Amino acid sequence: MENDRNIEKVIKDLKQQKDLSFTDIFTQIWTSPRKIFKRINDENYSKYVVILLALSGISRTFDQASAKNLGDDISIRGILGICIIAGGFIGWITYYIFAALISWTGKWLKGEGNTKSILNIIAYALIPSIIALVFLIPQISIYGNEMFKSDGDIISAGLIFNILVYQSLFFEFAFGIWTIVLLVIGISEVQKLSIGKSIINILLPGFLFMILILFIILYMTLFRTILTKYIL
Repeated sequence: MENDRNIEKVIKDLKQQKDLSFTDIFTQIWTSPRKIFKRINDENYSKYVVILLALSGISRTFDQASAKNLGDDISIRGILGICIIAGGFIGWITYYIFAALISWTGKWLKGEGNTKSILNIIAYALIPSIIALVFLIPQISIYGNEMFKSDGDIISAGLIFNILVYQSLFFEFAFGIWTIVLLVIGISEVQKLSIGKSIINILLPGFLFMILILFIILYMTLFRTILTKYIL
């Protein structure tokens, strides 16, 4: 009798639970990330994943453009074109490879997630960093190409504008930190791993990539040495 009541309660709860929507994800990811990631994974929810990955790629490309001082050689229109077009395409490809590597290395840690489920989680975990794109609007509007130059003038716009820009930079940083936190929690949920193992799982692909690059450099160096010494 008690078991029948429990079953009825579970069925009733399932009926009362509405279908997951992107609005649910957007509102709950700030306060109940593990709960919403569990629902995403259980319901295999993947709406807007490609768009989110592309937008995140655009955001990362803008950061790279600033870090590499592209404004020294390219106009602001050129930078916008590169970041939006190339960033959107490269972002999706990069995160797909990242998800595949996490799935692969996760198996070493007894993780359960496959590439598709991990990619879904990554996409929604990136929401805060995608929102940070909004803060680029005042920065570019005020400083233009100076934001991407090595010696760009980003202090002469006036006190109010400078405060606005530095506030936007602070929020970008804060959203970036929260994105990392969400990524760890999301991987922990989809892979059924502890937080510590999830962090290791996220770091392992980068470590393997560094080893691969080092191997290629050593191989090329050895090949050049042999070529120079014995052939040329």
